[in-house]
Amino acid sequence: MFYLISLFSILFFILAWRRLDWAVMFLIAALPTYLIRFNIFGLPATLLEVTIWVVFMVWLVKNFGQVKNNFLENFKKDSKKVKIRYPFDWEIVLMVMVALAAAAVAGFSAASFGIWKAYFFEPALFFIVVFNVMKNPPAPLVRGVELVLWPLAISALAVSLLAIYQKITGQLIDNPFWAAVETRRAVSFFGYPNAVGLYLGPIVMVMAGWLVSVVASDRRERGNGRIAIIFISLTIILSLLSIYFAKSKGALMGVAAGLVMFGLLAGKKIRWATIVILILAGLAVAVYQPARNLAVSNFTLTNKSGQIRQAGWADGWKMLKDGRLITGAGLANYQIAVAPYHTEGIFIKDFSDPDAQRKLVFNETYRAAHWQPLEIYLYPHNLVLNFWSELGLAGLLLFIWIILKYFWLGIFNLSLRGAERRSNLTTEKYLVIGLIGAMVVIIVHGLVDVPYFKNDLAIMFWLLAATMGSIIINLNIWTTKN
Repeated sequence: MFYLISLFSILFFILAWRRLDWAVMFLIAALPTYLIRFNIFGLPATLLEVTIWVVFMVWLVKNFGQVKNNFLENFKKDSKKVKIRYPFDWEIVLMVMVALAAAAVAGFSAASFGIWKAYFFEPALFFIVVFNVMKNPPAPLVRGVELVLWPLAISALAVSLLAIYQKITGQLIDNPFWAAVETRRAVSFFGYPNAVGLYLGPIVMVMAGWLVSVVASDRRERGNGRIAIIFISLTIILSLLSIYFAKSKGALMGVAAGLVMFGLLAGKKIRWATIVILILAGLAVAVYQPARNLAVSNFTLTNKSGQIRQAGWADGWKMLKDGRLITGAGLANYQIAVAPYHTEGIFIKDFSDPDAQRKLVFNETYRAAHWQPLEIYLYPHNLVLNFWSELGLAGLLLFIWIILKYFWLGIFNLSLRGAERRSNLTTEKYLVIGLIGAMVVIIVHGLVDVPYFKNDLAIMFWLLAATMGSIIINLNIWTTKN
């Protein structure tokens, strides 16, 4: 393993030195390589981390003079240079610092420092590189965002193809329960089903925005984008199938919410069509009882999964209220901190049975059949509680601010006025809406899961931010002159 990792690192360094844009594209396409784990001088590392450090160091060395001059220019009072700020610049610096403080709350354990490095510091390094690569594409005819879109599509396609193969054959699924025909759930490379939805959900919306953008551009310019249209459409379809085969309800609900948002923002005609579809779908669900019962149980969290989630949230909230509202539990310290407040198990209630409560009280066999032991998860499985418990109140508020700013930048993009800016925006409009939809997926899925605290998902989050920021820069609305 050591020799293979060393050989890969050398070859990847050569690639990055000669074509940094290709190296960045490879990194994005290979986000699941965080699953390849090893030790470097006794310290745990992943292949994804190696690629991040290589591209950052190559970028820094090649641009050291410019980076140094730009840094010193900030301290000159009479500077007349036009300065281009990084979108989310102070936010990402604060996030790294708050996360480091959270590691201190956890006693700077090896686990907390590893989480800080992989989920905050390294994503910040990658944000800098990918933003600069997108801002300065290698060829005049290449849009910077395409350096992100193509590898994301390739990555989604690879993840989806494996998930579909698993669904058809039952092979390459380690968990016997998920591999069985009756209970089969695809896991792709990740090892558990929900990871498929967490990874593919936001990408589906980005691809949807890109697809409509390519179609609109092709019609307007009478170009030949058929291959791109077919490829993107295939990626979306296979990704949705994979999410369905993984039975990731949170991801499906997130994508549905993202598509609704897309429809509401895409234009007047599409907006009205979306509203009509929502009304018709609502009426169909209301009339058809099985669909109504399914919708109610999922939205009210009265199904088995929802009741388990609520029990976990209650444990996490008890822990936070007991002197940890400000500090949280600290990075990678949730399981230890919540253990004294953990509920060992719950009785799963059948809300469709009016006699369920009496059976739970008097029927021992019924009680045994409905008893559900609960494990202590790594995180509370709720976006708010995840950040609150890991980073404390400051980290939670900062994360909320970043999401709000992300939406504001997207909406601001869409509401630009002026002939010159409007013409620049036409090719990017639907991509911006797709990026907004991707964040909607993260939020909705995050109500019941952990859409950030994983190596690939943390990179994905800041990749979306960098892409949105790159579009802002290209439209010349983030430039300040001092």
